[in-house]
Amino acid sequence: MGSPADTTAPPPADSLRCSDAERERTSTALHEAAGDGRLTMDETEARLAQVYAARHRHELDALTADLPAPDVRTGWGLVIALARQQLIDDVAALAGRGDRDAVSRRRRVLLALAALLVVLVVVAMTVLALHGIVGEGPEEHVHGLD
Repeated sequence: MGSPADTTAPPPADSLRCSDAERERTSTALHEAAGDGRLTMDETEARLAQVYAARHRHELDALTADLPAPDVRTGWGLVIALARQQLIDDVAALAGRGDRDAVSRRRRVLLALAALLVVLVVVAMTVLALHGIVGEGPEEHVHGLD
């Protein structure tokens, strides 16, 4: 006779075992859904219990099938998107279109100084590039005798 494990139904043929990282991603998605108000605390707790009991990827996929897909931008795409949004927020704050209570005078001064620093760096790099200082290296200029 076989062991009790032999009596369980086998997983689908194309099913892969899930990793701890995949469980954590699913757990994070469930926490975000709860934070967005898409799941109640009871639903979240029940699904989280199933996340850590899951053995195969299809089990994890079923736990988030009724939730919207998360924004999957990673790496530089995410960094650029966040930097762009921060720049838009900062320009709006400097222009006085942001929440006036949230934007302090100190922050406006710091943002103005940062913008000035960026302008100065761009101007300095342009001047250096035009004068040949930033290039393939110093050139030898021999005056007079050859």
